[in-house]
Amino acid sequence: MPTIKLIADCGSTKTEWCLLKGKKKTIFNSTGMSPYFVSDIQMEDIIRREVMPQLKKTKVEEVHYYSTGCGNIENMRMVKKTLKNIFPGSILNVETDITGAARALCGNEKGVVCILGTGSSACYYNGKRIIKNSPGLGFILGDEGSGAYLGKKVIQYYLYDTFEDDLRSRFDAKFVTNTNEILDSVYKQPLANRYLASFAIFLAENRGHYMIENIIEDGFTDFFNTHIRRFRESLKYPVHFTGGIAFGFKDVCDEMCKRFNIQIGNIMKNPMEGLISFHS
Repeated sequence: MPTIKLIADCGSTKTEWCLLKGKKKTIFNSTGMSPYFVSDIQMEDIIRREVMPQLKKTKVEEVHYYSTGCGNIENMRMVKKTLKNIFPGSILNVETDITGAARALCGNEKGVVCILGTGSSACYYNGKRIIKNSPGLGFILGDEGSGAYLGKKVIQYYLYDTFEDDLRSRFDAKFVTNTNEILDSVYKQPLANRYLASFAIFLAENRGHYMIENIIEDGFTDFFNTHIRRFRESLKYPVHFTGGIAFGFKDVCDEMCKRFNIQIGNIMKNPMEGLISFHS
């Protein structure tokens, strides 16, 4: 009998799961669970409410859990302890989200791997493990090029009244918000990173306007300069991308790689299919 495995790719906004029974796979989503923003009690509650019903009492033998925020040792311990409570007796493998991305995008090949989703990070992977890492510092200190980073720029343009009249009208029609509501959501409400990232869709829906293109280009340039160019390996091996922002702006990834004389590799919306292949 094949080993029954549960694979998770956990981000700040959502977690994608795959229950793997030999060649049979069941894929579903749950709420994102960054250990920086949810407690062990909240994480356990989310898994029991949103994940366990999907498993239908299946006895999971191995859990391969890749999560944002697990580069921090305390966060990783919290995640492992929580998973152990939920899946007693299962073999547990908890890794960072960038390790998951590297395994999914590169397999056993060398390459530079980038995550551009709600947050952002990058690493150099030697085909077996991560050798160099350029971590995201979160939406306040870093996460260049991410959804939160780009969304923050959209909000700045709106609050500083920088948008031209046509763009401001489009913004008002789509989001129906105001300065007080925005500031309260950013500074007083939980999960401000997700809130900021929700405004990145405005960029995708208004491509072609020079202000929109400037915001996108500036965000990606910051990401390339801060993360990718610190790896000399980026000039030797392919640079791969995963995440909703990378996938939604594939043309920008391609153009930026050409500008920096970098060989572009795979671009995946999410790494799950690659992780399924890796763990099969």
